[in-house]
Amino acid sequence: MENLLTFSITVFTGFFAIMNPLANVPIFLSLVQGSDNETQKRIARKSTIAAFLIVVSFVVLGKFIFELFGITIPAFKITGGILIFHVGFEMLQSKKSSVKHLTNPNIDENIAISPLAIPILAGPGTIVTAMNYATNSEFIHIAIIIVVFATMCLLTYFFFLISDKLVKIVGNNVISVIGKIMGLIIAIIGANMIIEGIKIAFSLS
Repeated sequence: MENLLTFSITVFTGFFAIMNPLANVPIFLSLVQGSDNETQKRIARKSTIAAFLIVVSFVVLGKFIFELFGITIPAFKITGGILIFHVGFEMLQSKKSSVKHLTNPNIDENIAISPLAIPILAGPGTIVTAMNYATNSEFIHIAIIIVVFATMCLLTYFFFLISDKLVKIVGNNVISVIGKIMGLIIAIIGANMIIEGIKIAFSLS
């Protein structure tokens, strides 16, 4: 039971760092600017539901995808680790991650799917993180991953709903600092994945 609790906390920390609901608030506001409250609620709801379905699909079908494309676990961990480390490093350097870059998006409800759901919420980093936790995991661990990610999507939805008030209370500077802290955590997670992949590849203890 203690191991499951530790696993749950680890998964939550990983998802929270890579998704960073607070840092996504300014992005959400810039996309829905000019729309009414009901439209903003619909966009927030659609984006979080879509992100949930995308990531869960990869979690459930992860092993099938590995077999279909002949992907090995060490190769996945090393490549995924490099990708996640890169995202974290960019956040530490105060740069927008290349998987989250937005260029003059159209203001309509289609933004709920792209770019909000993918790649902002369910981007490569989030998918790789989810599949990394699901690799060689038992059913109970996969269930925990899904529940934790659902919780993260609900948290993100809540942040989107109160985005206007949140920016006024917290301020952009605090959000920027939190983003840097999350970037450090993401970089560490990526480095750890690379180390795990190398250990598995060379049968190191």
